[in-house]
Amino acid sequence: MIADAPAATAPTLPTKVTLETLQTPCLLLDEAKVRANIDRMRNHLTRLGVGLRPHLKTAKSLDVARIAMTTPEGPAMVSTLREAEYFAAGGVRDMIYGVGIAPAKLPRVSAIRAGGVDLAVIIDSLEQAEAVAAHARSMGDAIPVLIEVDADGHRSGVAPEDTDMLVAIGRCVTSGGAVLRGVLLHAGDSYNLNDPAALTSAADAERLAAVTAANALRAAGLPCPVVSVGSTPTARYARDLTGVTEVRAGVFMLGDLYQAGVGAVAMEDIALSVLATVIGHQRRKGWIIIDAGWMAMSRDRGTAKQAVDQGYGVVCDLTGQPYPDLIVADANQEHGIIALRRGSNAPLPDLPLGSRVRILPNHACATGAQHDRYHVLDASGRVGAVWSRINGWEESLS
Repeated sequence: MIADAPAATAPTLPTKVTLETLQTPCLLLDEAKVRANIDRMRNHLTRLGVGLRPHLKTAKSLDVARIAMTTPEGPAMVSTLREAEYFAAGGVRDMIYGVGIAPAKLPRVSAIRAGGVDLAVIIDSLEQAEAVAAHARSMGDAIPVLIEVDADGHRSGVAPEDTDMLVAIGRCVTSGGAVLRGVLLHAGDSYNLNDPAALTSAADAERLAAVTAANALRAAGLPCPVVSVGSTPTARYARDLTGVTEVRAGVFMLGDLYQAGVGAVAMEDIALSVLATVIGHQRRKGWIIIDAGWMAMSRDRGTAKQAVDQGYGVVCDLTGQPYPDLIVADANQEHGIIALRRGSNAPLPDLPLGSRVRILPNHACATGAQHDRYHVLDASGRVGAVWSRINGWEESLS
């Protein structure tokens, strides 16, 4: 059952809220950068002749969704059924649930669909196909299904050359009362690359795998109207999307240090940061202590595997300008330790007790999950609004 639609924005800010008066740690979002990132991606994909289905798993916010989607009703991609319920309550009607379906979740899928939502699911096995078909038949709910295809060995999916399995899954779906909508791919191994030529090759391989699988279904007389691909790196570096109908991507909207390391976003395009306050010093160690630890930043240390290890985040001044070589070098639950990179000759900035800093995150999804709202910065860098965001997997208690 879908709850009443949430307000697009949280209550009005108290007067005179500034970066100097906000309670810390808290999550900041630069609206102008979000809009620019979305416009840049949409224009790129338009030139390639395909539409954008924004993945909302990073933003988890109706306000961001309404900027990213083509219409207030979608299209969109979600990673949890909690997200599907939340966005459905906000008027979104065209969604894909982007995690392989577990049979026990099918009643919840049908409950969302009963509210007038075109919610599709993905599968990559005969067992899932049989479960969806049986549920569709018993409920009279023609659930749309996309077959997940393995673009690069990253995670899930049917091999694109496994025609027998693709066709068997497709026939099982269509014979049971569900609807075969197409194929879906995610080139997750692109996250391990950082060379533009290699990223373009990954995008080409993703497209080829998608078209190969789609053609196999069509040759068997099965429908395949949707050919859906996507990851932020391959979306950014794709040069030919012939045969693809839509691209899904999400983290590009907010950006993070990991994607900057891949080369999918520029450091200056990162729209998300955590505001923190200096609470102490260990001057003999060259440490500045802040009130944002891994509970505010998350434990994600993905950049440790990249050419530049960004610790728990890059430290910026209140305008968002990074201090030279200054990172959150270590973190405890509620304490962050700011220090210069090992081997740096940069001066340690003078940040007295009570000073405010902004931290760019390693992983926007993980850092965002630590917070329930965005404090939104306007074009002048002032806090102009608060946008709600959601977390978790369970149905809303409201």
